[in-house]
This record gives sequence, C-alpha cells and structure tokens, in this order.
Amino acid sequence: MTVRLYDSRAAAVVDLVPLVDGHVSVYVCGPTVQSSPHIGHLRSALVYDVWRRWLTYRGYSVTLVRNVTDIDDKVLDLAAGTDEAWFARAYRVELEFTAAYRALGILPPTYEPRATASVPQMHEIIERLIERGHAYAAQDGSGDVYFDTGSWESYGALTRQRREDMVDAADADPRGKRDPRDFALWKGRKTGEPDTAVWDSPWGPGRPGWHIECSAMSRRYLGPAFDIHGGGLDLRFPHHENELAQSTAAGDPFATYWLHNGLVTVDGQKMSKSLGNSIFAADFLGSARPEVVRYFLGAAHYRSSIDHHAGSLAEAEAAYDRIEGFLTRAEPRLEGIPLRDAPAVPETFAAAMDDDLSVPQALAVLHETVRAGNAALDADDAEALGLAYHQVAAMVEVLGIDPRAAHWSSGGQDPSAAPLAALVERLVQERADARAARDFATADRVRDDLAAAGITIEDTAAGTRWSIA
Repeated sequence: MTVRLYDSRAAAVVDLVPLVDGHVSVYVCGPTVQSSPHIGHLRSALVYDVWRRWLTYRGYSVTLVRNVTDIDDKVLDLAAGTDEAWFARAYRVELEFTAAYRALGILPPTYEPRATASVPQMHEIIERLIERGHAYAAQDGSGDVYFDTGSWESYGALTRQRREDMVDAADADPRGKRDPRDFALWKGRKTGEPDTAVWDSPWGPGRPGWHIECSAMSRRYLGPAFDIHGGGLDLRFPHHENELAQSTAAGDPFATYWLHNGLVTVDGQKMSKSLGNSIFAADFLGSARPEVVRYFLGAAHYRSSIDHHAGSLAEAEAAYDRIEGFLTRAEPRLEGIPLRDAPAVPETFAAAMDDDLSVPQALAVLHETVRAGNAALDADDAEALGLAYHQVAAMVEVLGIDPRAAHWSSGGQDPSAAPLAALVERLVQERADARAARDFATADRVRDDLAAAGITIEDTAAGTRWSIA
C-alpha cells in the first residue's frame, strides 16, 4: 500500500513518505473570518477532511492543524464604523464557519489556532529573517517590516515564477519598501486603527502581516518541518509562495508536500461580490440535506473545479438516494444472518483513493457495488447481499457520507427511515403469505395500502421489490 499525492511544488504525483513513520502532519490554511462562509470554503475544508479520513483508514495517525485568521485588514475594515468590535465580529463569523463544518460532518481539526494567539512566535521568525539578511525594517519610522524578495534566490519556487515577472505585493502600504514586490511581515500602526488591534514589537507597535501568521502557527503546532501543507488553489500565490519563502529563509525545512484544491464556480463563473453570485453556506445547506451537500461538494476530484448550476443538488440527491435506498432495503434482509468475513473497502476503491484521492473513480466502485447489492436482493442471495452491504458501508464511512450515521439525524436525515423499512418489509411479507394462501383480497388490500402511502411494489421472479414513489 502506497498513498500517492500531487505535490504542487514538484508538479507531479509522488509517493507519500512521512517524516515520522506511521504519522502524517498536515497544516491547512483555514478561513479569514471577515464575513460569512460560502460554498468554496466548505469545499476546501471537506477536501482535507476526506484526505484525513483516508490516511486514517490506511493506518496513519494524523495531526491536522487548520488555522483561523482573526486579524487582517479586511476584518478591521468591515468592523470599522459599526457598533461591533473587530474581535467580536471575527469570533461571530468563526462560529458560523464552525457550524457549517459541523453540519457537513467535517471532523474537528486536531488544533485550530487563532493568529492573534501566536504573535510572539511571529516576532521570533521576523527577528531571524532580519539577522539572516532576508528582511528589513522600514527607514521611514512607520514601524513596517518587509521580506526582501530579492535576497532569496528560491523565491518563486512554488509557483515556478521568475521574480521579475511577478506583480507588486499589494498586502501593505508601499511606504518604506525597497522593492514593490517585497511583502509585509509586520505592519506599523496606522492612524485610526483601534488600540485592541495593536501589539508591541521590537520595531514599534503594530500587527502582523497575513503570510507570517501561517508560518508561525504551523511551526508552533507541527514543528519546523511537517508533511503536508494544504489550501485552496487561489492561495498558491502570493500567500503560499510567501509562506514558503519566509519559513525556509528563516532556516526551517517547512512543508514536504503541497496540496491545492480546486475552486467552486457558479454557472461557469467565479463567485464574486461584483457579480452578486456568491452562494453562502447557510443558504446552500438550507437547500438540501447536508449529507447530499457533502456528496455534491466531495464528488469531483479535489484538484478539479466544481461548477454549481440549477440541477447540481438534484443530481447529487438522486445519486445519494441510490446508496441510501440500498442500505435501507438491505439491512432488514440481513438481520440475523452472520457474515463469515466482514470486508473492508473493495481493492478497486482503495486503489482509486491511494491514487491522489481519486474520489470520482472511488464513487464509481461504490455505485457498482450498490448495483450488485440490488441484484443480490432480487436474487435473494444472502451471502452476496451481505458482502455488498458491508463493502458499501465501509466505503460511505470512509467518505463521510454514511446515511446511517447518527450525525445526520440532527442535520436533516429522517430518523424514521429504518423503522419505515422494517414496517414495509413486514407488509410485503404479509402480502406474499396471502398470495401463497390464495387470499387475493388481502394481498390486494396490502398492495393498495402501500400504494396509498407512496410505496410502489414490483413482483419479480426473485421476489417482491419495493421503493418509495
């Protein structure tokens, strides 16, 4: 067994070889809690949840750190002029993200640090960069400190860009910069900024730049070297490029592998405020069962983009219903029937997941197993049915889409599904007994009662099948 992943820095699919045998350390760039989460945020968090679940299934112990950026220009700007303090707004929005993650069944990270709790660690890295000649304090008295991009020959390695072709860094006021491509490590206090958003530093009062926050938090919780750094494709430049540069220039090995998930578009267009096409998580989760939303957001390959259109959730619902319907129908048929060996996921499913988390191919195996299970139901083949049932159960658990999971009962799943199936199965058997006794009046009454309740039955050579109309 070898898990392979696409390393963005190497631009190739490579074998995962953890720094510590049996353990995988992962740092994922979490949200900047400026405003409510949208479906792109959900997709990104879900990608690394599936990665974590699969690595755990493969026997690894996984430490996953997902940060919260709670101090940022946008957080301050959106809170300015309101009755809500910036830190109160940040915490309120953070709770919205947490609720959305929980609704989708995304496992909590091992650690979820806030940037404001690691300011001393940021100072340490900045001091090392200045000592090594890769950062400088502005000479204009502003208190700003910048990373000197010209001093680091490897700058641009992650995105394979030449420094001379890069756009100017727009993360800070260009005051005091030696070069417009240099980016801010520390931002000196500006007039009008609240006292609560200011920290003392060796270079004067101010607050951290965005990029240094993640370098400090990943080092604090995972150490100077860790296995995987993940995040959305939109973060590759400048955020991840700058993280890599400042951490390695400070002397840290930093991340061995870089993963980047694709983005979500709406009707073929990028979500943006100007287009007015952003879909917020709360609205999206209100438009379908959360397990269906999870199926939709997780069905594509993690590196590809997802396009949401009017029929997206209906298509996901239909696919998910086939899985759910099989498990619901199969469970009462298998009651009391032992299975010699409760299997793990099929080998073809495992091979797909090992191959850079190829979920589309894994889902194809899942649906093929559902079809085989339905055929076993028709043929009343208990052994084949048991095999299919346990394989499907193992696959949906790994993907986090198990319809039977208690988690969904609070997120939209009908808790009466299993009892309903048991009642329908009993009535179907009652009808079969009546037909065998040539009591056709009773058999017809049962059929009509089921039809009135929205249950369709179909008599086949292998027995009676039923479904919800």
